[in-house]
Amino acid sequence: MSLQKIQKVAQKVFGTQNERELKSINPIVDQVNRWESKIKPLTNEQLQAKTGEFKQRISNGESLDLLLPEAFAVVREAAWRVIGQRHYDVQVIGGVTLHRGRIAEMRTGEGKTLVATLPCYLNALAGKGVHVITVNDYLARRDSAWMGKIYGFLGLSTGIIVHGLNDTQRQANYGCDISYGTNNEFGFDYLRDNMKFRLQDYVQRELNYAIVDEVDSILIDEARTPLIISGPTEDSTDLYYKIDRQITADGGLVKETDYTIDEKSKTASLTDSGVDKMEKRLGIANLYDPANIEVLHHVNQGLRAHVLFKRDVDYVVKEDEVLIVDEFTGRLMPGRRWSDGLHQAIEAKEDVNIENENQTLATITFQNYFRMYKKLGGMTGTADTEATEFKQIYKLDVTVIPTNRSMVRQDHADVIYKSELGKLKSITTEIKRLQEKGQPVLVGTVSVDKSEKLSALLKREGIKHHVLNAKQHEREAEIVAQAGRKGALTISTNMAGRGTDILLGGNPEFLAKSEMGPMKATATDEEKAEFEKKYAEVLKKWQDKCSAERDEVRNIGGLFILGTERHESRRIDNQLRGRAGRQGDPGESRFYLSLDDDLMRIFGGVNIARFMEEDMPIEHRWITKAIENAQRKVEGHNYDIRKHLLEYDDVMNQQRQVVYAWRKEVLARENLRDMIFSMVDEISSVIGEDFFPNGKLKRVNGQSILDMKELNDAIQVTLQIPSKLEEKDIQPFNNIGLKTQIIKMAEEAYSAKAKAMTEQVVHQLEKMILLTTIDHLWKDHLLAMDHLREGIGLQGYGQKDPLIEYKKQGFRFFEMMMNQITGDVIRKLFAVQMAPTETFIESEMDQDEPEMQYNLTADGSLVPQAAPALTSVPQPAQMANPNPHLTPDLNMNRLAAAPRQITLGRGPVPSPAGAGPSGGHMGGGMGNPSGNTQGNVLLSSTQGGSGVDRVGRNDICPCGSGKKYKKCHGA
Repeated sequence: MSLQKIQKVAQKVFGTQNERELKSINPIVDQVNRWESKIKPLTNEQLQAKTGEFKQRISNGESLDLLLPEAFAVVREAAWRVIGQRHYDVQVIGGVTLHRGRIAEMRTGEGKTLVATLPCYLNALAGKGVHVITVNDYLARRDSAWMGKIYGFLGLSTGIIVHGLNDTQRQANYGCDISYGTNNEFGFDYLRDNMKFRLQDYVQRELNYAIVDEVDSILIDEARTPLIISGPTEDSTDLYYKIDRQITADGGLVKETDYTIDEKSKTASLTDSGVDKMEKRLGIANLYDPANIEVLHHVNQGLRAHVLFKRDVDYVVKEDEVLIVDEFTGRLMPGRRWSDGLHQAIEAKEDVNIENENQTLATITFQNYFRMYKKLGGMTGTADTEATEFKQIYKLDVTVIPTNRSMVRQDHADVIYKSELGKLKSITTEIKRLQEKGQPVLVGTVSVDKSEKLSALLKREGIKHHVLNAKQHEREAEIVAQAGRKGALTISTNMAGRGTDILLGGNPEFLAKSEMGPMKATATDEEKAEFEKKYAEVLKKWQDKCSAERDEVRNIGGLFILGTERHESRRIDNQLRGRAGRQGDPGESRFYLSLDDDLMRIFGGVNIARFMEEDMPIEHRWITKAIENAQRKVEGHNYDIRKHLLEYDDVMNQQRQVVYAWRKEVLARENLRDMIFSMVDEISSVIGEDFFPNGKLKRVNGQSILDMKELNDAIQVTLQIPSKLEEKDIQPFNNIGLKTQIIKMAEEAYSAKAKAMTEQVVHQLEKMILLTTIDHLWKDHLLAMDHLREGIGLQGYGQKDPLIEYKKQGFRFFEMMMNQITGDVIRKLFAVQMAPTETFIESEMDQDEPEMQYNLTADGSLVPQAAPALTSVPQPAQMANPNPHLTPDLNMNRLAAAPRQITLGRGPVPSPAGAGPSGGHMGGGMGNPSGNTQGNVLLSSTQGGSGVDRVGRNDICPCGSGKKYKKCHGA
């Protein structure tokens, strides 16, 4: 018997895994129903007192699972009293599923927002916080205000995390029992917290429990690009304009002759003919010469910008700015930018102002962020098709929740046309037919460009309609809410994650609010009472009207979903279909396709055009099968991208966790002396091994010699303390004796420093130098890892696994970074000494004997005030106090670096990026209240540089990346 037959027999006997899961939940639902009869007679005060009782029982050791039936019954009753909605039994099943840390697949209109209140309340009782993740700010605000009434009634606080809040507001909102917000905001707050200089400035608590709404959109669709916080580089943007002019010169480059494209992987490359043309136009002998590597990079990105990225499909130009369009939701993403110079190339193509390239300061993928939560659950209407990926990456099982009422929607077979023109004609005819009988229609398109083409066609035919796409973002909730009214025609780029129900006959609340308008902010109590009275009357009017209209719409077939093209993911198509047929309503759906559609053209693999006539559609199981196979191909391709991204980010994730944990330990501790001296111990061991390999003296020309001058120089350069060691001082005369002596010298020097500067100042300096050094070298490490990632694929030509090589090289880079942090921290810390204020003032006024003054910069380096940053090893220096009023109780904000301009981005590794507010300043501890751009620690040096060779900014970087030093480790 085959394995498939055995599985079918087992399913018949034992049921599917989903059936078994639902069967295990049914007894809990029965318990909730029994508790409901006991809870219902309680007064409001008695019901509210249950929250305090539950918290006490939890503190006494009772588990959340034991509390679940009673707690769910309390929330069910509170929801009925506060917002007039009672959880159905299937919604209770969904609540139990979420509490167990699983994904609940519930069809559109089944009330997922209300379902989340059950596990949110239960888990918030533990006092560790619950996060509800939504796909946009609108839903976060709506759901927190709407469901917050239930939580507030039961004595729990509700917070909201959206763009525009400062750190104080974020701390307050994260401190609430339940916090609503978008996935980007939660992820960026995690990264920002780990760039701050004080623990009290952190905004997030521990990541305890999260419920992700539209979980497939957030954890799958958006997981292809990581979150990135980046800062601008200082490179000129002129080259982008120059390259763009040459690409379009003389009629531009010719497809297939001068370049080839691969639409599946969205790549473009020059042919030999194209290379020759660009070399002539740019006046370059060899485009692939290492000296021209930067020009080649700009040419490649300029080519991609022109032939692969289309205006009004991949991006729009609004107010002289290129804005990315989210391919999954059709939303504009202001502030997000593609990385690696691609966004700048598109800006040059559109002839708008070009912003500088950015360098990564911090990054994390959604996969690794959400996997940090102790417990994670999710809700969506379409998850079962991606159940394998949820299980493999997030360890999340999917449970399909039954509907409250039977689904009666009719899903018609796809219709395929030879050309897009024939398809659009047929769509127009079908829309006219549906409009004549008053049936509401929702038309789904895959891009802004396609929706505008169809809109223009309908306007010429005189058909009234609403357009919902990236350019109409502000009105999307209003448009969607009324898409079920009689005769309504709505065109939408994508329905994924819209979050607003389409009610047949219209949404009376939206219509009432639209008629009344907003209440005046300065309204008196009497005016507010009058407004609320008038609103109640208007709402009642619209409720009656919508109810009558709803019956009419039901009788003519309900909402009709008309898809103009298959999306590359079956889930997105199912989400569009799911808009019709909510809560037992009638509805219909049909997709209109053509052989010109991207999915059919790129992935279809069926050449039937010669058998088709222009206006004659066909329906055949072979075609349907080909479409499904094409979608599976794309889904598999996208899954490979996400899996590939995760495998590489897992390497960085381990390193990120080490660095962030180290930073947090530095911030949490007042006295870092033992950490500093563990570094001294490490350096001393290295020096000891260098001069006494294996415990014995080095042999030079057959003789065992200890060069004391070389040893003292090494100690002085490495530890920045004067050294006059003699052989007799090393006891025992081996590496252990030398190490012991070096540590003794360091302790004496450090004690003298602490005495001169006071322990409190030294502790502040320890913290500041450790943090700035870690941050600077971590930033450089991220850049080095980016460069490593770019070229690691070439290892495949040598029959080596690129991922394994990436892990090996990444570990080596990480070890080098950690060793450099140790050396840099010790050098900087031992180089700083307190000098009397008078000495600083006198030396500043003494024009005959000027003394070089140094600042401590953001990266922790000692930098001359009137000269570029030193690349050599800092020499012993003395610290002066430029502000006589600055007490030894130093403020870390004063010691921190000046605010750096940062960009929050969604960046691909290696493709599209962007995100968040561009050009904001770091919040919470990254600022410098004094206004001094270099910080308040001034230094004066009495010695010159160490004589270490410097690398020119235009020289090739010695790290081996092939890039110029200024574009690599000198960035």
